[in-house]
Amino acid sequence: MGHSMEWLGLHFITELPESGQVILNCTHDPFLVLLAYLVACVGCFATLDMAERVAHAEKSASKTRWRWVGSGCLAGGIWAMHFVAMLAFQAPIGLYYQLPVTVFSLTIALLAAWLAMHTLSLPDLNLQQCLMASIGIGLGIATMHYVGMTAMHSSALVYYHPGLFALSIALAIGAALAALLLAWYLRNGAGMLHQLFKYCASLLLGVGILSMHLTAMAAFNLVLPNDSLPVQSSEQSHLQLALTVTVMTLLIIGSSISAALADKKLQHKDRDLQRVNSLLSQLDQARMSLQQVAHYDPLTNLINRRGFNQVFAEKLIEKTNETGMLAVLFLDIDHFKRINDSLGHDAGDELLKVLAGHIKSSVRSHEDVVARLGGDEFCLLIDLHDRDEARQLAQRIMLKMKEPIELAGRRMVMTTSIGISLFPEDGKTCEELLKNADLALYQSKGSGRNGLNFFSANLKTRATLELQLEEELRHALREDTGLMLYYQPIYDLKTGQVSKLEALIRWQHPVHGLLVPDRFIAIAEANGLIAELDNWVLRKACEDLGKLSRQGCEDLKIAVNFSPLNLAREELADEIEHALRAAGVEPHRLELEVTENALMGNIANTLVLLRQIRALGVSLSIDDFGTGYSSLAYLKRLPLNTLKIDRSFIQDIPKATQDMEIVQAIIVMAHTLHLQVVTEGVETFEQYQFLENHDCDFVQGYLLSRPVPLAELHPVLNEINQRKHAYTVTTLSLAHGTSALM
Repeated sequence: MGHSMEWLGLHFITELPESGQVILNCTHDPFLVLLAYLVACVGCFATLDMAERVAHAEKSASKTRWRWVGSGCLAGGIWAMHFVAMLAFQAPIGLYYQLPVTVFSLTIALLAAWLAMHTLSLPDLNLQQCLMASIGIGLGIATMHYVGMTAMHSSALVYYHPGLFALSIALAIGAALAALLLAWYLRNGAGMLHQLFKYCASLLLGVGILSMHLTAMAAFNLVLPNDSLPVQSSEQSHLQLALTVTVMTLLIIGSSISAALADKKLQHKDRDLQRVNSLLSQLDQARMSLQQVAHYDPLTNLINRRGFNQVFAEKLIEKTNETGMLAVLFLDIDHFKRINDSLGHDAGDELLKVLAGHIKSSVRSHEDVVARLGGDEFCLLIDLHDRDEARQLAQRIMLKMKEPIELAGRRMVMTTSIGISLFPEDGKTCEELLKNADLALYQSKGSGRNGLNFFSANLKTRATLELQLEEELRHALREDTGLMLYYQPIYDLKTGQVSKLEALIRWQHPVHGLLVPDRFIAIAEANGLIAELDNWVLRKACEDLGKLSRQGCEDLKIAVNFSPLNLAREELADEIEHALRAAGVEPHRLELEVTENALMGNIANTLVLLRQIRALGVSLSIDDFGTGYSSLAYLKRLPLNTLKIDRSFIQDIPKATQDMEIVQAIIVMAHTLHLQVVTEGVETFEQYQFLENHDCDFVQGYLLSRPVPLAELHPVLNEINQRKHAYTVTTLSLAHGTSALM
């Protein structure tokens, strides 16, 4: 025999023997080799799968668990492949395997596999680490293989070819390196292509591991002496054992893969659940934000009307059960609109923030509710034992409001009007208490503002009456019933004749009788009915003027009063033109009376509208002169025809010398501006004489006649017009005197 040597218990030969010994001709069962390859591929696939699970696992315990499962799959796959491939080895002699050594080889495989899985679980794996780990894994697999081969016993001697032995170790290291690189590359992928790539990689790694095994088997030689007789082993028992090991290994690895797949799905479900929980959390936050928006005022951060109503309802239930008292304080900032109009809405918003802070700092505790209901309206809801507590709080707020505020470079002091209603005496529902507090606030405003008022039953009675009158007035306008015009003559001192009539509206109410304008004009103005009411007066006056013309009064003019609110309506000129055309009346026979304050309200817009009306040919008169605030600079620019002196200047003449001087000055000024002068409220002969002596143009009052309906007008006009100037006046003064008629 050629040169031989022994290393680590293995016999190596470098040359074939010459004589005395026989090298046995050994073969492999192709079916069992194929079975071994299948086991190797499945083991490799399981390893790739477990490496992926380790990479995707979120918890440390989960990573450790899948690392050990992967180690078991890899070790089991390689060891089972080796064992089945050993069983595939066929020799012409009897072969036996020692169980303890075989089990020990499995332990070595497990250590190599654990090193592989540990390497793959590193967060940042570089090439050097891969090379070092693959050497360790490759040597481990080779050691497992050769230790396993030492478990095989027979009558022949075992010799190894050193070159093939070294090649098998190199193949083991190469297969380990390839497995690490592929597993590292494939651990973060997904999808169908990724899965297909994993299958291909498993088949390739299976080839590498099987090649290493077959190379190691090629280095394996059995040698018998010439005089020994080979004894055949039972191939059937080898086949059964190989199938048993294969099935068991595949079942274990298959179960591991199934567990990994189930865990993957479970993890996806967990992530979906986390995503859903996250979305639900976001939705909850969004709902809370929406609730904040829905129930809080963004400017002042006080609760808004909706939030206040909710808290109010809860408080009412609580107080109803506990029999306690509540106060509702309705606040309105006095003349707030002026701030917005003069300094702008941004300054108004800043002021509201400051005032909201003042109100908030005036309340007693967090239990007192402060809300902004909109605009400059605030509402407070407080617990109390007696009504004086509500009064004290209201006075505290009013005092706090008077603190000077720096705004837009100006120093200003604001005031507030407050209305208070109490639960349970003023109402037992949110709506009723708020409405009654609002009525009390309305009373505070009507009393000159900067004050407080508690709700009382007479406020409700008056409010109910006003509401009823509003509804009935709407009905009267809609059905054209109950409303009528009365006419008061205006006497021309120059001609001694009645040249004009002032149209005055009356309402024949079915319950309250004949109502004068003071009873319902304010209601019409407050509820948007004034435009319709003025239009009705205009149309009716034009119709009556047409009737008077047909009855022989072709030269009479009619003066019609207009509300200040109507001077803001651009369509007014068109309505006047339409009324004149419909009645067939010449424009110069119509005169519109507007108050002094109405003219001065918005001078630029008023000028445009008045010029449009004058362009129609209609005359214009300034009514109640002297009671408002007029600028002479503006007065001379207005296209007026007539100036009407208010009755308050004439009623004390001749006793009040100051009034006489004022009236005289107004007449001189009006004539200087080329305006005719009408003095209303003339009730005595002395007043008449004074006005005649100081060149007044027209007089109007009870001295001549009270307002009368159209049907009664002709006798009155005839009586005034048929008498001579002096005689008429004397007769009337004696007949009527200073008391005259209502």
